[in-house]
Amino acid sequence: MIVAGSVVQRPHHGGHAWVFLQYLLGFRRLGFDVLFVDRLDRDMDGDESNVRFLSELTDRFGLGGDWAILLDGGSATAGRTRNEVVETARRSVLLLNVMGFLEDEEILGAAPLRAFLDIDPGFGQMWHELGLADVFVGHDRHVTVGQGIGGRDCAIPTCGIDWITTLPPVEVSEWPRGGEHGGRFTSVVSWRGPFGPIDYDGRRYGLRVHEFRRFLELPALTGERFEVALDIDDADRPDAESLERHGWRLADPRAVAGDPWRYRDYVQRSAAELMIAKNLYVDTRSGWFSDRSACYLASGRPALVQDTGLEEVLPLGEGLLTFSNPAEAAAAVEEVCADYDRHSRAARAIAEEHFAAERVLPRLLRELGAT
Repeated sequence: MIVAGSVVQRPHHGGHAWVFLQYLLGFRRLGFDVLFVDRLDRDMDGDESNVRFLSELTDRFGLGGDWAILLDGGSATAGRTRNEVVETARRSVLLLNVMGFLEDEEILGAAPLRAFLDIDPGFGQMWHELGLADVFVGHDRHVTVGQGIGGRDCAIPTCGIDWITTLPPVEVSEWPRGGEHGGRFTSVVSWRGPFGPIDYDGRRYGLRVHEFRRFLELPALTGERFEVALDIDDADRPDAESLERHGWRLADPRAVAGDPWRYRDYVQRSAAELMIAKNLYVDTRSGWFSDRSACYLASGRPALVQDTGLEEVLPLGEGLLTFSNPAEAAAAVEEVCADYDRHSRAARAIAEEHFAAERVLPRLLRELGAT
């Protein structure tokens, strides 16, 4: 089983690394040999720390040697050799290409089944329809975490693709239900992220910043403590200052979530997650659900998430609560605080039933026809 994606480009983003670890560890639990393939399009001598990050990461999770980084356009590699990667692709059941990051035609062509995995629903589809980019080409099947795509209420174009939907998997053995917590509602997010707003079909679809500003008053409405490990650019300093004035505590994401272990510790030391989504996910009714929120649930931490169209996808009301405006968010906070133990137990149960990799991945493989 090959999983391809970008980790070495973002070595200080622990949550991002977990996206790929969930699949690698989950497939390994199912009995597959796994290989992670990344790329680094710069001089290797200047990026030894990036390569070392992936090497140490895989070693600590028992995946030592199960990785390869394509360097300088694939002419060189770190980890497995190029010939080994091509041969592994030829013998693979599936090559799962996250956001189409792997573009190497020889490796892709060697795999008998190539599936594109969309973890940012809406962006790639709108770029495709606007003629800006086609990230879907070269794949046999297409998978998205946008549960709403193709539905009557979802504004994301299908691009003529027969999409398979999946929930983000969690290797629950790595996320035991947490013990004591710090009484804070937290999350780990970027203010803007790598992509800009999109103008599509007469509407502008924005980013997390455009939603978060609507919820500035939440600490005052609830009297509870809110903390965000926020990746925010210095150019957005006025927004950061506004958050702090309104009672939000900002944590340094590198300090508290700069690697997978600190990220996991931060999640499990939280009382619950308060997740505010990107405007595009909300306004399109995408049915997007965060892989981060799934980690909170697995840890027995209730998740209060902005509604993206989840009412027909997941059980809501205990352990997992949705909101659309500040008043609903405040009510959800009050509900969780009133009976925390009940919501904590329900959170873990939801993770085991709906997000456990041992349930999600076999279902995905069946739908892909990867047997």
